[in-house]
Amino acid sequence: MAASGLFLSCEHGGNRVPARYARHFAGTGKLLATHRGYDIGSLEAARFLRARLDVPLISATVTRLLVDLNRSPAHPRLFSEITRTLDTETRRQILRRHYQPHRDKVQAMAKAGISASGRVIHLSVHSFTPEMNGHPRHCDIGLLYDPSRHLEAEFCDRWRRRLRSAEPALIVRRNYPYRGVADGLVTYLRRRFDARRYIGVEIEINQALAKKGGPQWKRLLSALADTLPA
Repeated sequence: MAASGLFLSCEHGGNRVPARYARHFAGTGKLLATHRGYDIGSLEAARFLRARLDVPLISATVTRLLVDLNRSPAHPRLFSEITRTLDTETRRQILRRHYQPHRDKVQAMAKAGISASGRVIHLSVHSFTPEMNGHPRHCDIGLLYDPSRHLEAEFCDRWRRRLRSAEPALIVRRNYPYRGVADGLVTYLRRRFDARRYIGVEIEINQALAKKGGPQWKRLLSALADTLPA
């Protein structure tokens, strides 16, 4: 844990299908390559921030179509249409092998950061599709937080202002394109750690920028790192 008490996680970093479940994904190559299979650009962004900020990163590369590491155990979309019909023991095996270990690592990192520094900042790095159900999403970066936790709200407000100052062309929105209190790993951890000790923020980056790449993408990643509030 860095002295700053900051660490990163990436729940949807890849579209890998473990060999033992490959037969269930036969013919799904095109689907796996879309935003349904993983958060395009999220792992690259998380690794860039890890290197620039010199902080720990806990990442996962198993496809969210196997099991969604950012969903709570009771969520109806924990398993996808491909895996939700598998037998009970197979689904339990997936949870034991891929779901629980990632969440346990992130929770342990948060606990260790609080013990070492008194407070921890957890940035969960994600990306979103630029269009949903035919509606364009007018946003480049979304900062998701719980408005009732004033440290999170203050942190995101400062980060947004600094981002907009550094890169005025960027569209930075708060609690968009999702609500900061929606089901997710950060929301889960908020219920386990005091608001004064745990600051959990989910970063959402527009996948259109990741796909385009080039100087604009690198500038966005640099801006995220360079404007992060101390």
